[in-house]
Amino acid sequence: MLSPKRKNGKKRLVFQILIALAVFLCFHPLYADSPQRPPINVNIIIDSSAAYAGVRDNIASWVTGRLDRILAQGDMVTVWNAGTSVKIVYSGKIAGDADKEALKKNILEITAAAGNADIASALKQAAGIRGQSYNYTLLISVSQEALSNLLSGSGANMLRYSRTEEFSGWRVFTVGLDLDAKVKRAAAAFPAS
Repeated sequence: MLSPKRKNGKKRLVFQILIALAVFLCFHPLYADSPQRPPINVNIIIDSSAAYAGVRDNIASWVTGRLDRILAQGDMVTVWNAGTSVKIVYSGKIAGDADKEALKKNILEITAAAGNADIASALKQAAGIRGQSYNYTLLISVSQEALSNLLSGSGANMLRYSRTEEFSGWRVFTVGLDLDAKVKRAAAAFPAS
């Protein structure tokens, strides 16, 4: 037989568990379906020059893994195959897992081509896309020549706000294409002392 003191402790514990459960069940529906962030534009530019053949599987694996971590429902994704000419190989809004799989399939189908990659044109096209609150642009570069052409030309300014990750035989630039105007507005709004 339980002592009155132990009986009250047991009742208190059951009561606390019930309260915690009730609070969770009441608030969970309010936040369960709310998005973590507003939809964004995701631009992926893949340099498919001849050097792409040697690193294709590594790049495809990395890109699909990154997309699994960043994509949310409502995001708009555009993928460019930047070879001697630039073409969009996928463009669509992510509404569910089927869209993510179609996106990955299109990325896996990109193959290497002869000639130099025109990554500057692809970046310019990506910069022209508007619609969501933020643009997240990944430029995957495998050709030193294509990257040199970009950096020595008028396209160098597009990489002004970017971060680079180095891999064996390729690089990923996370490019802030739409940041220039935002930085200028923020600087203009900053009070001069």
